[in-house]
Amino acid sequence: MPRLLVFGDSLSFQGPESPCAADEPRLWPNIAAAALGGSVDLVASAGWTARDAWWAMIGDPRVWADLKHADAVVLAVGSMDTLPSPLPTYLRGGLRYLRPAGFRRTVRKAYLAAQPRLAVALRGRPRVLPAKLTVHYLDRAVYALRILRPEMPIVAVLPSVHRASSYGNVHTGREETAAAIAAWSRRAGVPLLNLAEVVGEHVLSGRGNPDGMHWGWEGHALVGKAMAALIGPLLDPGEPPAGT
Repeated sequence: MPRLLVFGDSLSFQGPESPCAADEPRLWPNIAAAALGGSVDLVASAGWTARDAWWAMIGDPRVWADLKHADAVVLAVGSMDTLPSPLPTYLRGGLRYLRPAGFRRTVRKAYLAAQPRLAVALRGRPRVLPAKLTVHYLDRAVYALRILRPEMPIVAVLPSVHRASSYGNVHTGREETAAAIAAWSRRAGVPLLNLAEVVGEHVLSGRGNPDGMHWGWEGHALVGKAMAALIGPLLDPGEPPAGT
C-alpha cells in the first residue's frame, strides 16, 4: 500500500464551491492514492508556491515524520507562482496583520478591487514568484529529498491555467515558468505532470470552480488518474496502477 506525500497549493484541496478537508475522497491526491491502492499525506495551503513547499519541508516536524514513511513525493506546486502580484508578496501577505480589524478589511477590499486592473495594466508583472526562484526551490527540495531518501520517486507538475476575473484573466507568466520547470526536470530527472494539458479544457470552458482558477470534481478526477498513471511505474516498474 504505497503512501504518497503531496506538497500542494489550494488546487490540492479546493473543490468546485469551497475548500475541503484533506480526506475528501474526491480531491485529486486521494483519487491518485486510491488508484495506486495506497494513502496520501497532504501538506498544503492556499497560495503556496515552490518556496512555501520548501519552507514546509525544512520547518515542519510533521513533514519530517511523514518523509520517513512516504513511498513517493509529489511537488504539486508552481501554479500559484505564475499569478500576477501587483503588490510584492511580503506586502500582500502582510495585509492580514493590519490592525484594527476594520482598517484591515478596508485595505484588503481596496486591494482586491484594484488587483485585476493592476494585473491588466502591468501585464501580469510582477509575478508571485519569478520562474528562476520557482526552479531554485524545486531544485533545493529535490536535492534534500534525495539526500534523505535517495531511492524514493519524486514527481512535479507544470502549472495549471486560469480564467480568473480576480486576476483580470491575465496569465502571462505561465509560459516562462512552465518552460523553466520543464528544462529543470530534464536536468534533475524529475517526471512532470502537465496540469494544463490534463485540466486546461475543464478550466477554460468554465466547468470548474466559478472563481475561474480551481477545479470541479471532474477536474480533480482527471488529475488524480493522470498522477496515478505517472507515479505507478515509478513505484514498481512491473506493476500498473490499480484499476487500470
